[in-house]
Amino acid sequence: MSEASYDTLVRDGAAGFSTGGVRDYIALLKPRVMSLVVFTGFAGLLVAPGDIHPFLAAVAVFCIAVASGAAGAINMWYDRDIDAVMTRTRGRPIPMGKVPAAEALSFGVVLAAFAVALMGLAVNWVAAALLAAATLFYVFIYTMWLKRSTPQNIVIGGAAGAFPPMIGWAAVTGDVTWEPVVLFALIFFWTPPHFWALALYRSGDYGKAGVPMLPVVKGVRETKKQILIYTLLLQPLALAPWWLGTAGFHYAAAAFLMNLVFLAGAVAVCKDTTDKAARRLFGYSIFYLFGLFAMLIADGAHSGLAGLFTF
Repeated sequence: MSEASYDTLVRDGAAGFSTGGVRDYIALLKPRVMSLVVFTGFAGLLVAPGDIHPFLAAVAVFCIAVASGAAGAINMWYDRDIDAVMTRTRGRPIPMGKVPAAEALSFGVVLAAFAVALMGLAVNWVAAALLAAATLFYVFIYTMWLKRSTPQNIVIGGAAGAFPPMIGWAAVTGDVTWEPVVLFALIFFWTPPHFWALALYRSGDYGKAGVPMLPVVKGVRETKKQILIYTLLLQPLALAPWWLGTAGFHYAAAAFLMNLVFLAGAVAVCKDTTDKAARRLFGYSIFYLFGLFAMLIADGAHSGLAGLFTF
């Protein structure tokens, strides 16, 4: 076999053996994405009415983390061809030949099944069903269907990342009401401006890989317009937890201020002829979501929600 052919096999993860270490398997789990998923799931668990034993709460958060990582590993298995082309992703374990594709797939499937089963057996089956739905949606609807077929991939596919607060809520209550649905909608409408800001300054990468992101298909102007529209839709959703009584005044004040900064960032993106405003908005959007859910947790603790846990 020629050196070039071997390099191709390694790039595609088909060499049949692993040269990676623990760090490479951790990288398969997409830990950065996992951290946001875990945090929003934990917030949903904390603001839910009712009691849960601290150990079961820890199990629920652990299951959310494992399932998120499992979905990430399966995503890397399926996207190994485009990951090898894109500058942002070509250093991932499969394109680098450190983890065989089949091994990454098995790793993801086993972890996903384990997380759902543990959630059902230890916590409740409503939370387990939501966890399974989020994982399956991300793998089959977003990764295998939407991502390569439509510029609306992020809009519809964003539902997968919006499940965690509902899962956390259901872990405590065993059901789903309007309050966690609003938290779901908050993440759902946050996702497009967050990812489209990234896509604006990575459009060449996506175009090279053949991924029909909005800037590639519809152009920069339309993408900026859509970022502004979704940012406007996001404004009332960020305040909805206060209107519903899930959060108090401290949360509402923080959400109002963070909304203004987000909106100013979206307007700046529309006016900017460089990538600077898009890069700033992408970075701020991560802080924004972390900030909103951190305030949910802090506001809940201030209101005495620390008594959620039972011993």
